[in-house]
Parts: sequence; structure tokens; C-alpha cells
Amino acid sequence: MKYELYYWSHIQGRGEFVRLALEQAGVAYVDVAREPEAHGMGVAAIRRLLADETLTTPPYAPPVLRAGKRLIAQTANILLFLGARHGLAPKDEAGRLWAHQLQLTVTDFVVHIHDSHHPIAGSLYYEEQLPEAKRRAQKFHVDRLPKFLNYFERVLRCNPHGGKYMVGARLSYVDLSMFQLIAGLHYAFPRAMKALAPSLPLLVALHARVAKLPRIKAYLKSKRRLPFNQLGIFRRYAELDLQPASKVTQSKSKSRTNTGAVRAPSSRVKAKKK
Repeated sequence: MKYELYYWSHIQGRGEFVRLALEQAGVAYVDVAREPEAHGMGVAAIRRLLADETLTTPPYAPPVLRAGKRLIAQTANILLFLGARHGLAPKDEAGRLWAHQLQLTVTDFVVHIHDSHHPIAGSLYYEEQLPEAKRRAQKFHVDRLPKFLNYFERVLRCNPHGGKYMVGARLSYVDLSMFQLIAGLHYAFPRAMKALAPSLPLLVALHARVAKLPRIKAYLKSKRRLPFNQLGIFRRYAELDLQPASKVTQSKSKSRTNTGAVRAPSSRVKAKKK
């Protein structure tokens, strides 16, 4: 079966978590938006899919995976589907649920990462919410960033099969997502990640190990791997990184619930999709 991935052509975004799983699985897929519109593909194909009134299970937004007659949306849901079919998830139900739980936690973290640079609205320019972004980023470095990363480090540490994989004794799609998180955070917040690295030895090792997987290594060197840029989830703004006089410490205050959804990214271009 050749899969069709519907995701924006100019960014990694949430679609990159799916791309990594497809690449590691070694399966054939078409990155629809990156193909010519003249062939019925391109970004226009995404817009047609989202506007199709004949669909009985319409997706809300990309990423969307077409698998035969099935349309599957939401990153964690797509990975749940792919993992079970391509050896990237445990065979037992308990293991699959644990992997899915971790991926949903990744989804929560991605919201905080995005909102560190667009805390008010994705439809506004970054410069239009710069004071709020600086304040949000400051709290992000003190609270959210170390809290999530320390949790994922703990998951590795507590794995009864050793600290090599997030789930069980073999590679899963969660490990691939950890790689993407660490890579993106290093791009967006190099000073903060350098400061945190000594406390995250297992995550650092996991990132390096995934990067050396033959299929992932080949993908990272290929043109299929888009570079990080200022339109995706992970954006590099020096003023939002950990400042030299700051310290990365975990807040002792109670965490607050954030139920906001990840909004479309924008830099100097409004309403760009992630």
C-alpha cells in the first residue's frame, strides 16, 4: 500500500512526526503537497480534501494520512495506526496504549513550544506580540521546558527494559518523536538546551542513536527532510532563548492547565498553516 500524506509543503510542523515514522518503516508514501498541482497534487489537493462535503469522516486539519479507503487525521492517531502495522509499536494492547499516551504528551508539549513565540494568536505577526512572547518564553524556560523534558528522561530511566527506548525493549514511533523534539528544541533554544543537557543524559543518547539509524540518517541527508525555519513549530528568536544571566530551574509552583489548540504559525506571513 502506498500512503498519501497531506501536509503543508514548506514546513516540518506536526507532519514531520509522521514523516519520520514513514521513513523508518521503509514504506512507500507520497508527500502530496510537494507534488505538482498539474498532477492533481500540491497544496490545492489539501484544500480540496478539507473542503470535500462528500466525506463522512472529514478531517479538521493536516496532517492527514490516506491509507487505501481510510482517512486518518491527528498526528498521534496516525502514529497509533502506523505503529501497529509497521513494527513501530508494542504488539500488546497495554504497550500500544502506553506509547499512545506518551505521544499525546508530546502533543501537549508541542502546544507550549509553539505558544512560546505566538502566545496571543497565530494569525498575528510575531512582532505584534513580542512583549507577550518574551514573558511567555521566560516562564517556558523556568517551568514547561524542564518539566516536560525531565518527565521524558524519567520515562527512559524507569523503563524496566533499560533506558534505551521510551517504550519496551525496541524502537517505537515515540523514540522518533523524541528525536524530533530534541532536534527542534536545539534549533529554537540552543542556550537553554545546552544548559539542560547534563541533566538529560538518556534523552541526549536517544537523540544521537535515532540520528544514526540507517533509514533516518539517509532521510536527514535527503531533500525530503525540510530544514527548520521561521514558519514552523520550532523557531529561533535569540530574544526568546535562555538569556545568559538566567538559570534553567523547574518551577515549584503548581502547573496550570492549558487547553488551547496549536494555532497556525505566522512570522512575517500571516495565517500560514503548520
